[in-house]
Amino acid sequence: MTTTQIYSGPLSMFGAKVQIAAYEKGITFELIMVPFTTDDAYEPKHPEVLRVNPVKQQVPVLVDDEVALFDSTQIFEYLEDRYPQPALWPEGIADRARARQLEQKSDEVFFPNVIKLFGLQDAMQSAPAVAACAGCARFYQEMEGLLATREYLAGPYSFADIAFYMAHVFADRKGAGMTGATPRLVAWRERVGARPAVRAVVDPMMRFLASQGRGVPAFLQR
Repeated sequence: MTTTQIYSGPLSMFGAKVQIAAYEKGITFELIMVPFTTDDAYEPKHPEVLRVNPVKQQVPVLVDDEVALFDSTQIFEYLEDRYPQPALWPEGIADRARARQLEQKSDEVFFPNVIKLFGLQDAMQSAPAVAACAGCARFYQEMEGLLATREYLAGPYSFADIAFYMAHVFADRKGAGMTGATPRLVAWRERVGARPAVRAVVDPMMRFLASQGRGVPAFLQR
């Protein structure tokens, strides 16, 4: 019998994306949490993670029968091919292309601002931190515009929503949360956050944060 394994970590944003997608698709999988240290590093490296992702040596990693993959976006694509129902990309070719672009922008346009804030938590009034927060705010406004005519970022609920929701959780943790300036986006966050698959992943992550004495975003304090 095929055993699907997902290697993640208790504070891995990209691993959380993969877990949520697997739950949304109803996949039975074994979750393997790699070692974690309080400085957000993962040591020692898990041997299976090293085998599958020898260069970056990072989670998430998915092992499914003879398939072994790293990178959350590549795993999304595999899961959609392997388990097409329920679909997590829109049906039309153009709509799927737009959804894929949104997922990529969450990782490559929005999240780099958040990464900058990781090293600026003691200097949030500095010019680099202010610029990073402004970059997040601009992205929020862009997503607010998309939601003027739809409930989810790409129309139907999709991988794009999973990606941006998790990126925003980390942005909020680091001081670049949403405000009343984007009410539609705040309502979107509530819709996505209420999904059982999302709560199944995010709630344990928040409990882990609390157990480590770290702050939990106000919108996720149960």
